[in-house]
Amino acid sequence: MASPLLPSLLAGLAATALWTASIVIYRIYFHPLSSIPGPPLAAATRLYAFYYNIIKGGTFYLEIERLHKIYGPVVRIAPNEVHLSDPSNYDKIYSIGGKFYKDSVFYSGTGDEYSAFATISNEDHRRRRAPLESFFSRRAVLDLEGVVRDKVAKLCALVQDGINKQQGRAVVDLHAALRAVSMDVITEYAFDSCWDQLDQKDLGEWFSEMGRNVGVSFWVFQQFPFLLGAMKALPVWVARRLGPAMSDMLDCQDRGRRLVEEISRNVEKGLKPRRRTIFHNLLDPEVKVSAAHPRPSVEHMVGEAFAILTAASDTTGNAMTVAAYHVITDPKVYGKLKAELAEVDDGEMSFTRLERLPYLTGVVKEGLRLAYGVIGRLPRVVPQGGATFNGFHLPEGTVVGMSSYLMHRNPDAFPNPALFEPERWINTDPEASRAMKACLVPFSRGSRGCIGQNLAMCEMYLALGTLFRRIPNLAAQDVGELTYVDYFTAHHGEERQKLKVFRQPS
Repeated sequence: MASPLLPSLLAGLAATALWTASIVIYRIYFHPLSSIPGPPLAAATRLYAFYYNIIKGGTFYLEIERLHKIYGPVVRIAPNEVHLSDPSNYDKIYSIGGKFYKDSVFYSGTGDEYSAFATISNEDHRRRRAPLESFFSRRAVLDLEGVVRDKVAKLCALVQDGINKQQGRAVVDLHAALRAVSMDVITEYAFDSCWDQLDQKDLGEWFSEMGRNVGVSFWVFQQFPFLLGAMKALPVWVARRLGPAMSDMLDCQDRGRRLVEEISRNVEKGLKPRRRTIFHNLLDPEVKVSAAHPRPSVEHMVGEAFAILTAASDTTGNAMTVAAYHVITDPKVYGKLKAELAEVDDGEMSFTRLERLPYLTGVVKEGLRLAYGVIGRLPRVVPQGGATFNGFHLPEGTVVGMSSYLMHRNPDAFPNPALFEPERWINTDPEASRAMKACLVPFSRGSRGCIGQNLAMCEMYLALGTLFRRIPNLAAQDVGELTYVDYFTAHHGEERQKLKVFRQPS
């Protein structure tokens, strides 16, 4: 005898199927973006992106590249999202004072409610970012140069010590060490309490691994936001049992919270730090704060701390690693860089001196170009009135974005874009130079661009210039060709791609 519930169940399944089919038909044929070229499956469901980001391991950025080759400069990659590849469109979206704002659906995957980075409204972002800007100006970075030089000196001593232990064949994990430089600089500058990752046995590699593993959840939470809400509702002891990466992230956030609270107590007691630091200044009641830019809450500062630390490690550290990898694995590049650095007295290794070296500058820029910063798309929402790109009108509310991966590999600006060629930045004719400058966007652009780019440049020049000036004949141990996975920031795809070095005999 059939269950009396069976007819109702079948009716429910039929209704669900009909509802799903109607949504798919609407999105493909009747949606305002139905005229935008792209694969029908991407127009039908966001699961198209989820498949490449999760099932195919952070490779949606490569699929987007393939789609542009098929469909042209404007491609629909999700039901309400369009991706662009024409560099002339970049400044239309990512400009100072522009009205395009961040896509809340995309950035909800971060789980970050408090940092300026994750703030959706441009107006709210300006209020949150304003108190931080003075700490990352060029003048502030020049004042901080002594801290950067101290960490770079420690890096060089670490590499030299590893070489001395076994007659030059000891392997040093430069992949982790360069990230440790960035982390030690930013923690000292932010908290007046350096995390000393250069002194740790694993060189703080746990932080990079945490970022990679937690980054996977970025795509999961974006696709299934209810999972993020469920995770936040879990008791902390349960969340820690979800895996080492989650436990490390909670430990990192707790450490940041304790430091912020300790700074707050010290400020109340009138205790001054050794030097001007980010969070001491933000918490100091004597520092003038306007009504338009009120002092951030502790929660906002904890969120800001985690965002700053992640950016320092993942983007700056990765760019230094990529540049060092290409120098060490290309004898021609290595030889030219050593010859240029040999002309600089060791006592003159300052940021302002090194940034005047043309070949080192080419190395730095190529490192930034092939490290990409954020490798995938940076989605923005089209403001009121809509916008037109390459003849296609996008109505307001449409999500549109571009990616540094395609910008940095644009063959019109960068012939042979996969090659690491510092020479392309030297003695280039003005038109070619303008094209390269327009396409180089490792920090994005506009008011939402990376706030720490001056500090990143200082670290890259000092670390790369000093390392290759002081320690000759470095060689890489069995490192594979660099490939990337996209977990918002770029991570190397395989363990053997980590840059481990030793010194060859002279």
